[in-house]
Amino acid sequence: MAVVLRLEDGGIMEASSKGLGLFLDVRMRRIFLLGIISGFPWVLIGSALSLWLKEDGLSRSAVGWAGLIFSVYSINFLWAPLIDRLRVPFLTDKLGHRKAWILTMQVIILAGLLLWATTAPSANIVLVMAIGLAIAACSATQDITIDALRIEQIDRAETGAMAAGASMAVIGWWTGFKLGGMVALLLADKFETMGIENYWQMTFIVLGGVVVLTNLGLLLIPETGTKERIMAQNAAQDALQETLGGKSALTLMLSFLGSTVVTPLLSFFRNNGLKIGLMLLCFIFLFKIGEAFMGKMSIIFYKEVGFSKSDIAIYSKGLGWVVTVVSSLLGAYVAVRSGVVRALLLAGLFMAGTNLLFSVLAWTGKVEWLFALAVVIDDLAAAIATVVFVAFISLLVDRNYTATQYALLASIGTLGRTFLASSSGALVDWLNGDWGTFFIITAVMVGPSLALLWWMRGTLTSLDRKKG
Repeated sequence: MAVVLRLEDGGIMEASSKGLGLFLDVRMRRIFLLGIISGFPWVLIGSALSLWLKEDGLSRSAVGWAGLIFSVYSINFLWAPLIDRLRVPFLTDKLGHRKAWILTMQVIILAGLLLWATTAPSANIVLVMAIGLAIAACSATQDITIDALRIEQIDRAETGAMAAGASMAVIGWWTGFKLGGMVALLLADKFETMGIENYWQMTFIVLGGVVVLTNLGLLLIPETGTKERIMAQNAAQDALQETLGGKSALTLMLSFLGSTVVTPLLSFFRNNGLKIGLMLLCFIFLFKIGEAFMGKMSIIFYKEVGFSKSDIAIYSKGLGWVVTVVSSLLGAYVAVRSGVVRALLLAGLFMAGTNLLFSVLAWTGKVEWLFALAVVIDDLAAAIATVVFVAFISLLVDRNYTATQYALLASIGTLGRTFLASSSGALVDWLNGDWGTFFIITAVMVGPSLALLWWMRGTLTSLDRKKG
């Protein structure tokens, strides 16, 4: 419980004492790059794929259901234990365990982009979606090791640095997503105006170059704590093997699986308590469902309201990135000054309010200043919520099972957003394209998570007093 309370009782006040110096630490630049690598694939299977499918003639419902490929992010915890333990032949010895897995996944993503450049949804939708699923699976797999490598850059006692690192991770992720998305949309728009028929395919080739460049920086990031982590994992396996008795092949297999899968799960609930653990899982599942419903359809909404790809690139991606950078730093400050619960409550209210602003935009039509305002508030809310959320989870995980536990917690959140939000397009169609009502519904979706968070607040405060 100590970790949970540390966030709420001001343990991250270390950040305020060191001020800007924390963000100038070389480790923050490494975390920023890792964030970019993590966020960029979402451009490919999110904004780019959605608009590509739409412009190739697919319906809103089809675009919405295509979002089911994101479901792999919600189940990557299933293979996270193996990623935590299994070595990549040759690359692990040369680059390190974490970087070897990231680079392997990046190579497959690059291959997927090149394959996309050779086809079109109308010609072979099955192939296009299969490639999208492969990119999503590789992205979800690399996120396991990216999050672990990010957390391991900072000592577990440096709670202030962890908050700063969470902020830089969010800024990096949104840089990869927002600026990457802006580049993708501007390129597609430019190629289209040049009269290139397969303008999206040309865009994917250029985006492949971005993948190559980011991986050059990846090679410069060091790995830490590998030896200690392996020793702890092997010790857990040896202890389990001794308990089972014997050295048969079956015993060896059971001890490996037990120490790889079961032990990290037991460690989470042992360190945080069953009650708090279950509360955390429920909150994580519910918190961003409304935002996910809106986000899944946002780029389709922008297009139907009358904004061009360039407009979307400038307002939603370019302006959104600037706001996100500032808001992520603000998120770290809010976490320091207010505590994680109040910060998340504020972010939840912001998210609901933002959705209502989009309702107003739907009713008024193409109003650029209102679009800009909605984007600013939306990104403000998302950045604050994400920074606090990432810092919170990062402090919860056991360093001996970093990848497994973080992937589990992150997957719970993705599970709710992915499976439920995949019906977002169908909901808009059921409403006969009434975007205003759609956004009101998404605002109401925030309510259950805020109610749960308020209940958690009381519990955490009570536990904090007992600790004191």
